[in-house]
Parts: sequence; C-alpha cells; structure tokens
Amino acid sequence: MVVVRQLQDRVKVIDDTRSNLIAILRFPEPELTPALGSAMPHADSSLVPDSVQTKPEFWKHVHTQLEALLDGQGHWITNLANASSIIFNALLAFPKHFGREDGRAVNWCGFYLDSALFPAPRIQTNTTTTDTSSRLLLGPFCGKPACQFIHTAPGKARGVCADAYLTRTTVAVPEVDLYPGHIACDGETKSEIVCPLVLEHDGTTTVLGVLDLDCLAVGGFNDEDKVGLEKIVKLLVNSCDW
Repeated sequence: MVVVRQLQDRVKVIDDTRSNLIAILRFPEPELTPALGSAMPHADSSLVPDSVQTKPEFWKHVHTQLEALLDGQGHWITNLANASSIIFNALLAFPKHFGREDGRAVNWCGFYLDSALFPAPRIQTNTTTTDTSSRLLLGPFCGKPACQFIHTAPGKARGVCADAYLTRTTVAVPEVDLYPGHIACDGETKSEIVCPLVLEHDGTTTVLGVLDLDCLAVGGFNDEDKVGLEKIVKLLVNSCDW
C-alpha cells in the first residue's frame, strides 16, 4: 500500500507540472511579456493572459502593454492609433467582463481631438471649405464608422464627449438613451465612458481631446474602468508630442 501511495503522489506531481507548463506555454504572465525590440509580434500586446481575472488587473495589464508600445515613439497619431487598437482588442479578449456572445462587448474605442491639433492640408484637392473651429475631430479609433466631428462651442455643444471635454472630467453613462443630448453614432450602443486628455505643461492646462468607449450593454462601465482608463489617458498625454 505504501508503494502504491508513493506512485500516486508521483503521478499527481507529474500532472501538476504538466498543467503548469501548458499554462505557461499558452500565454506568459504579464510581467514576463517581452518588451518591444524582442521577438514578440506587436499584435500579441493585445492578448490577455488567463491569470487576469479582475478589472483592476486587466487595466494594469493593458497599461503595461501600451507603455511598451509607446516606448521610443512620440507622434500622437501613431500612439493614439495603437492605443485604440490595444484597448479595443484587449477588451474583446476579456470575456469575463466584456463578452462577445452575451451582448456585453465594447463596440467602439477611439479618440476625438481638438481640431487645432490637426495640421493644415499640404495639398488642397477639395474645394469645399469646412469650418473646424470649436470642434473635436474624429481621430484614431477601432469600431464602426463614427461621427466626423463634435461641436464644443457654446450653444452647439452636446453629448457625452463634449461634456467630458468642456468639464475636463470623466463622464460615465450607464444608459445613453437617457443622457440629455446624447449623439447616437451607433444605435446599438447602450452605455459609454469618456475620459478627457488633459495636458499640464509650463503652468498651463490644455484639453487635447477625449478617449471614448462604447458598450453594447447597459451599465457596461464602472469606477474600476474609470480609474484604469484615466491612468492610460495620463500615460498617453505624457508620452506624446502635441
């Protein structure tokens, strides 16, 4: 009996070791994810390891991955493009809170930027002149086509993005259909969260634009998302040349 018990114990150790090896091979822990410049493809930065179970863990993981993508790059268009992609795809890879099949998925993630940030056209091929003053223009995003601009001028400003931009505070909306002045770019969207991009530089404060996320579920975002997104926005603002 003693010999049998010893053999059973050894088999259990082997099984546990095999399970651990399989878990490691499936996807490395966040702290083991190689930085850019190594063999890791850029696209892999949007993967989410099984060890990430809570929203705080998720946003910490995304922050770490995005920080690696931003390293050595200062152009805001490039960085915001990668940011929208990694956030959007990582959320879709996090079914515990944002499932594709149960109607809780994030269906849009992107940026609206102050029109003053956009350079004047080098070559004018369109004879139509568009007034871009006091507007947020659509920037890098992932998702379906969206509104091209959002008014921010007094008397014209409305919607979640304009409110977050003008108040310089994050606005989370559990049910967009009940929000006054909501701009419905996608009728399937049920909830939304918008974080302003605020730059503190040389004693002045400048609102650069907003990060906007839409969700297919009512109440899709909570305070944990707010905290995580605000840290990501701060990272982006401080990593880009504006």
